[in-house]
Order: sequence, then structure tokens, then C-alpha cells
Amino acid sequence: MTTPATRARTTRTPRTEPTAPRPPAPAPAAEARPGSRPQTPADPLPARAAAFTRTPWEELVTTALLGTDRRTPPLDAPGKEAPIALLDAAAVQTVHRRAGLRPAPAAARPEPAPEDPRPVVPPAARRRLASLLADHPTAGGGRRGTAPDLMELLPQWLALAIDRGFAAPSELLPALLTAARGRTDLRPQALAFAGPRARWLAGLNPDWKFALRAAPHRAAATGAQGRAEVERRWQEGLFAERVALLTALRDHDPAAARELLADTWATERAEDRLMFLDSLRTGLGPADEPFLEQALGDRSRNVRATAAELLSALPASALAARMADRASSCVALDRTASTPTLTVEAPHECDAGMERDGVAPKPPAGRGERSWWLGQLVEAAPLATWRHRLGGRAPADIVALPVADDWRGELHAAWCRAAVRQHDATWSRALLGAPSAPDAAGPGAVSLAERAKLLAALPAPERAAWVAGFIDAHGLSEAFQLLGGCAVPWAPDLGRAVVDALNIARDAGSYPWSFSGVMGLAERCLDPAEAVRLDALTAVPDEREDAAPGAGGYWSEAFQRLVTTLRLRAEMREELTP
Repeated sequence: MTTPATRARTTRTPRTEPTAPRPPAPAPAAEARPGSRPQTPADPLPARAAAFTRTPWEELVTTALLGTDRRTPPLDAPGKEAPIALLDAAAVQTVHRRAGLRPAPAAARPEPAPEDPRPVVPPAARRRLASLLADHPTAGGGRRGTAPDLMELLPQWLALAIDRGFAAPSELLPALLTAARGRTDLRPQALAFAGPRARWLAGLNPDWKFALRAAPHRAAATGAQGRAEVERRWQEGLFAERVALLTALRDHDPAAARELLADTWATERAEDRLMFLDSLRTGLGPADEPFLEQALGDRSRNVRATAAELLSALPASALAARMADRASSCVALDRTASTPTLTVEAPHECDAGMERDGVAPKPPAGRGERSWWLGQLVEAAPLATWRHRLGGRAPADIVALPVADDWRGELHAAWCRAAVRQHDATWSRALLGAPSAPDAAGPGAVSLAERAKLLAALPAPERAAWVAGFIDAHGLSEAFQLLGGCAVPWAPDLGRAVVDALNIARDAGSYPWSFSGVMGLAERCLDPAEAVRLDALTAVPDEREDAAPGAGGYWSEAFQRLVTTLRLRAEMREELTP
């Protein structure tokens, strides 16, 4: 059958050859590849594209940011407006950058990843970790409804996995390192869980270079090879890497870390000396006193102050003895009064010896010089000084003594700082007082922040019992800072106190938003067994006439999220149980 297309082909008139003889074609310079399109000088497209690719990409970006009105693009594009030529060049370079790879010698294959002797987490826990890493915060910080905040549960999951001796699954290591890159608080646990493969991966991807700096350096300082590796890292590492090395070495060999720092101390910058000196807080002991005494003569005031603070934390140090003599001369017991009373005579000057021992001569704005000097002396003096100075009284009896001339607040605040610095549980109990005391600040502490610091010196069970008593007496509105210092999961008494206080707040008919911080802590810290008690609080309560509109629904949503989170934590624990 003949179609119109075939008729057109069959009736086409054949092209006639020209009658004039053609000049001979020049010899080709090289044999053309089969299937390639011949390029002649008359074809301007390849030449124009080559001109576009010769302009550096950074130059195109700079011109685009400034605008072609302010900066003419360095392009050879006759007949084209500058903006169009710029876009054409960018398009050509984009294709060139994506597809144009020059042949190069093959790179050396990376060394195999080190072995991790720990067993990999079970399959259920592996799926759980994947879901935790895939969770992202709600855009704009909006409401999550009843959905748990999975990213806030990730630190607990990692702590459980590390405690049970599991290793990270290989396929989730990139996501784990990426999550740790965005959250510095997650890095220690993430790197401990990732194990030796974290540093191996960090060497292949610069986005994870934090693992090279922050990963624990466990190169033992025993043996010639181990000492040489530590010395090389200390001499050649970046500042953050050197801090991480010194901190890790200090954790298991304080003497070796101190000797490493002493070797280069004279050549370090002042700001670096301050950070290095701060790492000596780990494993601080009497053997550090000679080095710290030498640092008291440092030319940097901040370095001198830090060295003095560390020495004052050593009650048997020479600096502590000097501070005890100075502080004792300022505080005395007046036995002539009807009731024994503490009298205070603050220093009249800050001499050179006081300044060398870390006393800052100039007070901050709003503080008197004498009270400023007194606080620093009492803070740095060993707390055992006062038992001998004040007639052998126990700390609780000393704190209960009246103080003349309105010096009580300044004196007790300095004792609080000394108890925190010296980790003295007996003095901390005395300054905290009873949790049911009418004054929420306590007999010695002047703020809840100071009470939270004093609680850190108490054993975990005693700390939880004290905070539970505080909540029973004062409610949740002032307990947030105190709850943050309690061990996780919360002890049963503390958990019951928090749940009861939340129930009281719910019945009061106010919105739950003022308790959102406590709710967030409860999601992470309550014992998962409390979910049974909380089930009854997930229902929408009958609203009182004086209640805020819709408050019952918001409380129901908050308790549903709390119960869901607690049950999820229980599942996490079961999945990680061998």
C-alpha cells in the first residue's frame, strides 16, 4: 500500500551534482570518531560554551549577587544582554560541573573500618533508633499534640544502649553522626555508642570532623609508642583537639596530663592557658598544687583567678590556709551578747598578696568594695575553718547564728559558694535547711539557683526526697531548677509528688502552658511505671465556671502525650534488654 509519505519519498527529485569542479578537500587532521558530529570553525556553539566555562564560578556568583548593572560579567557573548549572558554561562557551567569529570589516577582505597567487638543492638532496637533519628522538630515550634518528642528521647536511648554494651548498626552511623553534628549535647553519647568507626567515618566526610576532635583519645600513655602518639597529638593538633586530648588523658592519668601541659605552658597563649587549666578540674588532687601555685604568678588575670579557685578546692593547700587566716580575721563570735552573734569586719583594702591569691580588687557595678572582698575570702577558705573558729559548732548551728549589721546575706552566700566548690554535703544540708521551710530560699541560700547547686552535693536518694518535700510545701512553680538536678528516672516519692502537683494544677482550671517545662522534664524523667496512675488524667475534665476556656482539653492533651512518652520509654527499655 502506498502512503503519502512513501509517495513523497519516491517522487522527490534527486539533487544534481554541481557542474563546476570542486576543489580538493583538505586532509583531515585526525580521523573522526564514529558517530561524532564534525565541528568546524563556522560552528560558534562549542567555542562560546568553552568561553563560558573559562570564567570562574566564583566570579559568576559575585556578579549575580552584585547585579549586572553594578558589575559587567566578564563574558564574550556578542549580541546578548548582560543578564542573559550571565544566566547562559551559569547554565553551561552547571552542566559542565555535573557531567564534566576529568580522568584522574584512582585514589588509594581507604583502610578498612576498625572492628567493634560489641554486639549490635537487636532488630527491634535498631528500628527504634532509626525512628528516633528520623524525627525532626515541628516547624516553627508549633504544638506536637499527643505525639512524643522523639529527639528528646534519643539521649536516653543512647544511654541505655551504652549501658548494656551494644554497638551501633553500621547503616545508621551516618544518621547518628549527622544528628550529633547539630546537637553538641548529644556528641559524647553518640561517639561512645558509635565506637571506633566514628573516627574512621569522620576521616572520610568533613561534615563529621567534630568526631576527630571530640572522640575520646584513649591512646595509652604507657609504652614508647603510646607516649609518642599522645605527644604528636598534643604538638600537632588543633586547639579543640588538644583540649579534648588533655581532658581525656586527665580522666585516666591526671599526672601525665599535667606533665604534658607543663612542658608547653610557657609557650601557650593566655586564652589557651585558661582553657587548658580549666581541664585540671577533672581528677584535681594535692599533686596538682605545685603547678597551680606556679600559675598564680601568671601574667593573665583570668589564669590567676582560675588557678586560685582550683587551689581553694584543695582544703590542704597553702592558698587555702592563707585564705583561712584572712577570713578568720573578718568573722568572729560575740559572746558578750545575750545570744551568741556573729560579727563581721570586712577587709579595708585588697593588698598585693590577696590579689595574687585570686581576689579581684574591683567589684562589679552595685557592689561595695569591702563586701566584695569579704565574699571572696570566705568563699575560698576551707569550711572546716569555721568549726574551730566558732567554738566547735556544727555547720547547722553556725548557719542558725544571728549575724550583726546586716552581713547575714553576704556571709551565707559566700558559704554557699564554698560548699558547692568543696562539694561538702554537711554544709550543703545546713544551708539548704528543711524543704518545708516557709522561706523558699532557705536559711542560708539566697536563691533557688543556689539551692539547686547545693543539692548536687547530696546523694541522689536524699536529693530526690528533699525536692519531693519542697514540691509538697511550695508546689511546682518554683521547683523547676531543683528537678533538673535529680537523678533519672525520678525516685518513686519524687514522681508521686510531681504527678500530684500536676493534678492539683489541672483541677485549678488554669492553662498547662506555665507547667510546660515541668511536663517536658516529666516525659524524660518519670518512671515509666507511673503511666498507670496517669491514665485517669488523660480524660477531659469537667470545666469549672471560673476555669480558663478550653483548659481541660489542653490538660488532657498534655497528659496523653506524657502517658504515650512513658510507655514508649518502657518499650525502649524492653527492646534493649538482652
